[in-house]
Amino acid sequence: MKARRQARTLALQTLYEVDLANHPVEVVLARSVEDQPEELQPQVSQWTPEVMAFAARLLDQTMTHCERLDAIIRAIAPEWPVQQMAVIDRSILRLSLAEMLYLDTPHKVAINEAIELAKRYGSDSSPRFINGALGAFVAHSETGKLPQ
Repeated sequence: MKARRQARTLALQTLYEVDLANHPVEVVLARSVEDQPEELQPQVSQWTPEVMAFAARLLDQTMTHCERLDAIIRAIAPEWPVQQMAVIDRSILRLSLAEMLYLDTPHKVAINEAIELAKRYGSDSSPRFINGALGAFVAHSETGKLPQ
């Protein structure tokens, strides 16, 4: 698995716990690295400083801009109240939006990676929902109709 995909996975797992349990990001991230289940131990050795740095940057931008990200989610998926979305879908949307807006990842790359996360961790309908919402984001961003 490539470094950035590993970082996105680590960031998603961390954000998921933060969202559900309201634990501090730094604590969850550190524990995620130290206390992996035995079957994931080979993956931990692949968490290089590059993976950790990108995951930390992604989480920092997501948490710093969470209110704006949620406003964007409300604009691109108005039929789904943000707090009633599946936690995994909400986390994937927040991370991918933060990556596109604040880490300058090309939209196409961030959307493809979000869909892959949705396939792996979400429900059967998650990939389609994530794709549709992020497609709406791209359309809104091209017309300048995004919340500030």
